[in-house]
Amino acid sequence: MAFWYYGVMAMRKMTFSVPEPLAAQLLCRVASRDRSRFVSEALAARLAERDAELIRACEVANQDLDVAEIEKEFDGMGDEMAEPWR
Repeated sequence: MAFWYYGVMAMRKMTFSVPEPLAAQLLCRVASRDRSRFVSEALAARLAERDAELIRACEVANQDLDVAEIEKEFDGMGDEMAEPWR
């Protein structure tokens, strides 16, 4: 989630450890002025891939008849918690 203040996106400085060969590739291939943007775009793309994988997994699970049966059992439960001490 991005927050905008006076037309500028709020930024957070972070520190990460990466394997030396990967760091060397980044330093050789991406200009210093573009590295933050490059890493941000790569991170956003990878997170989007994970979201898509999760959506696909949920769609597969929703087609499973055993999962549907379990969901029906949970739908029959009320929201109220039983209080055994009463």
